[in-house]
Formats: sequence, structure tokens, C-alpha cells
Amino acid sequence: MGGAAREEGGPERLKGLLLVALGGAAGSILRYSISAAAVATLGAGFPWGTLAVNAAGSTAIGALASLGVQGDARLLLVTGLLGGFTTFSAFSLETMTLWQRAPWLAVLYVAASLGAGFAGFAAGHGLAATRSGI
Repeated sequence: MGGAAREEGGPERLKGLLLVALGGAAGSILRYSISAAAVATLGAGFPWGTLAVNAAGSTAIGALASLGVQGDARLLLVTGLLGGFTTFSAFSLETMTLWQRAPWLAVLYVAASLGAGFAGFAAGHGLAATRSGI
């Protein structure tokens, strides 16, 4: 994990916590903004916003993994930004809400989320590898 090698306490630990907090705040604001825009434009009948952020986050994590991002950049971007941007808890809640209304729609949402997540990761990883010459 990004900060596992950091010392217990001290300035380096504080720096790591601040990087994760800064990235997490930015990621959460982005997720909220995208989800609100999706509801405003597409309606609340299907969780398009969460599907979009989880797919985009998977793509970004794939790219960052391919590029071998480590240290402070990993704490800021992967643990913080993308940790705050993507959301499994919202995915779980929305799946159960859909299941209560229309089970087939919940199954479609789970399949689309997994498919978009894996495809996004592969696309991000492949694109970053091609661009970086890995």
C-alpha cells in the first residue's frame, strides 16, 4: 500500500496523512459533482453518476498502476483522490435500492459496473503503458 513503508509518527507520517486528505477531499467533491450532474441531466432512475465515477476511477487506477506511481504521488492520487472519487458503499446502496424496485435492473447495474471497471482498468493500463513505453 502507498504509505506502508512510512515511519510511525513524525513529519513523514503527517505529510502522508495530509496528502491522502487533500486527494480524498478533491475526489469526493468530483464524485459529488458528477453524480449531481448525472441526476440533473439523466434523472434519478438509475445511478449513472456512480457508474461513471467508478469506471473512470478504474481507468485512472489502471493508468497509474501501469506507470508505477509510488510514494507521495501514490498517496495523493491513488489512496486519496481515487479513493475519495470511487465508491463501493454507494454502489452497494444503489444496488439494493434497484433490487427492491426492479431486480433485473440491479443485476444490469452490477454487470455494467464490473464490466466498466475491468474494461476501464485495462484501457487505462494499456494506454499508459503504450504512452510510457512500458
